[in-house]
Amino acid sequence: MQGFEVCFVTMTGAKSGREITKPLMYVPYEDGVLLVASLGGAPRNPAWYWNVLKYPDIEVRHRRQTMDLMARLATAAEKPSLWPICDEHFPPYAEYRALTDRDIPIFVCEPRPHR
Repeated sequence: MQGFEVCFVTMTGAKSGREITKPLMYVPYEDGVLLVASLGGAPRNPAWYWNVLKYPDIEVRHRRQTMDLMARLATAAEKPSLWPICDEHFPPYAEYRALTDRDIPIFVCEPRPHR
């Protein structure tokens, strides 16, 4: 993907209930990742957004590392500090924000608490 790092996110389909794996841009953050639902600046959210929103338990693989994570939507207060991190790892995100009036969602994905 344009020479930038990707990760593979395994999630449950919101409608199908099936396991789905999607390649997404890799944005490391603390002990997890940030997932940006940009869809290239399109006016709607990508299909995978609805999957993660409904089933936030996800698995993220990057290189040889696999992480079991819990996703949550970043709050409006958090996003100003998260965008520079996202832009550093994939600069086109800034262009995507300029292309749309949509408030592009960011999922903060953190290690699942031990059960």
